[in-house]
Formats: sequence, C-alpha cells, structure tokens
Amino acid sequence: MSIILTGIQSTGIPHIGNVLGVMLPIIEIVNNSLESVFILIADLHSLTSLKQSYKDYSYKIASAWLACGLKIYKAILYRQSDITQVTELFWYLNCFFPYRRLQLSHSFKDKNKINNTGMFTYPILMAADILLFDSNKVYVGKDQLQHIEITRKIAKKMNNLIKNILIIPEAKIKKDSMSIPGIDGYKMSKSRKNTINIFYSKKEIKRQIMSIHTTSYNDKNHMIYKIYKILSNKNDFLSFKKKTAYKKAKIELYKYIINRFSYERKKYKFYLKNKKIIKSIFYKGAKKASKIANLTIKRIRNAFKFN
Repeated sequence: MSIILTGIQSTGIPHIGNVLGVMLPIIEIVNNSLESVFILIADLHSLTSLKQSYKDYSYKIASAWLACGLKIYKAILYRQSDITQVTELFWYLNCFFPYRRLQLSHSFKDKNKINNTGMFTYPILMAADILLFDSNKVYVGKDQLQHIEITRKIAKKMNNLIKNILIIPEAKIKKDSMSIPGIDGYKMSKSRKNTINIFYSKKEIKRQIMSIHTTSYNDKNHMIYKIYKILSNKNDFLSFKKKTAYKKAKIELYKYIINRFSYERKKYKFYLKNKKIIKSIFYKGAKKASKIANLTIKRIRNAFKFN
C-alpha cells in the first residue's frame, strides 16, 4: 500500500487553484482507495514569510478540506508544528546536503528579498516532512518539483553512507490542473495576489472576478473562458462560450462559481463556527502522525548509534 503526502502552507485561505489542483484530487484518492494519506498544514513553513503563527489560518485550511468532502476517518490531517519529530529529522538532513547546492533552490532564489535562514533551508524542512512518514508519493505543484529532487538526493545520500533507512519518494502532479490562471493571467498564487477564493464573501468573489484582466471584447480564448473551462464540464463550457457575450462573461463566471461551490461554502462556515471539531481532528491527527514519526526517528537514531 502506498503512502501519500500533500500539504498547504497556512498563509491564507485556500484559493480555487488549491481546491482544483490539490484538494479535490487528494480527496478523491482518500475517499475511493485504500492508500494511506497524510495531509499536512505547513504552519512552520509559513513563518518564513508571515513571521508569526497565524493559528487561525490552520483552522480555515482544515475547514476547507472538510467542506470539500474529505472523509477525515480515512486520512491523517495534522499541523506541522504538532509533530516535533519533524525538526529533529530536519537537523539530520541538513548535515547531508551541500550548502552550495541549496543556494540554487528556486524557493530561495525567487524570494531572495526575504533574507532569513528559514527561507534558505525551506527545502530541507520540506524533505523532513516527506521522509518522516516513509511517503512513496508526494502530490505537489509543478513549482515544487525541485524540492522533491532535493528530498530524493538527501535520502539517497543517507542511504548510501549509512544504510537503507529512508524511502525514496516520487512526485505526483495532476496534469490537467498544473497551471490554473489567476486574474492577472499568470499562475494563480497567494504571493501574486491574483487568486479567486471560493470561501470568501460573495462580494469579495465578485470583486476578484471583475478584476480579471481583459484585452479584447471579442477574444473568446481569453482567461475568463480558460478559467470557466477548467471549472466546468465540456457541455457547460461549450454552452457558455456559444451563448455568452464577452461583456457578460465575468458575471456568468461569478454566478457559476457561486452556484457550483454553494455547498462547500456553507460547510466551510459551519466548521469555522465549530472549532471544537477542528481541534479534535488536529489532536487525533497529531497522535496518529507522531506514532508513525517515532518509528522513523528511532530507526535513524539506531543508524547513528544514538540509542
């Protein structure tokens, strides 16, 4: 049986790119297979940019997972900060990767204005997240592929120098959701502030959609249509493209998003109002995850003859 891991940083409410590209594909796997799935809320990673914990974001991310249909009894949902073993493994891995190689990491080069050691060692902490649970498959965005390669290199080096104690993971990407355009035409991301957030208020969702950049009132290959195509089925999209005048396309996209995700929005609000449910899920998730993490740490300590 495969062990799958995926995660979202607690830097904000999941946007529609997170929902389509990560959450729904993972939920389908969790709900319809026997594979073991770990779902990480990466609150330690978020400190590289937020400078504080933002505990509330962890609850919002968990609420989004549940609202989208995650059967929590079939997955392990946990906060990174609740698993103290991850930082111990993080130190071991740091000692097996060259400084100069880490300087080439995209996460550091692309954000070199954020001058902190946490951003520099971000890929190593991500490697610890993955290797701690013997993950075979890691669901990531295309921009995270380099981090998976770093993880694989560290694991192989430790296996060669000590003994085979770590599982070598593979990256998995949902191909049809690799590049979801944001309202500015670039890939949707929180850092670019170009997102559409289905869990926001209707007023804010409308504002985001009406902010989609337009170039031509006759271009039916424009971003509005690309986003609608990703969201809808083939028949709905063809009907939308055939009947909808360009000037009304944004409004129709707004209506479609509100209608399609009405249930998820309702459930999201329910869980946020009932945080005791989320607290219980975090407690149970941390307990299960820590039990497995302890086995990995024990194996590594034995290899180093620390025990």
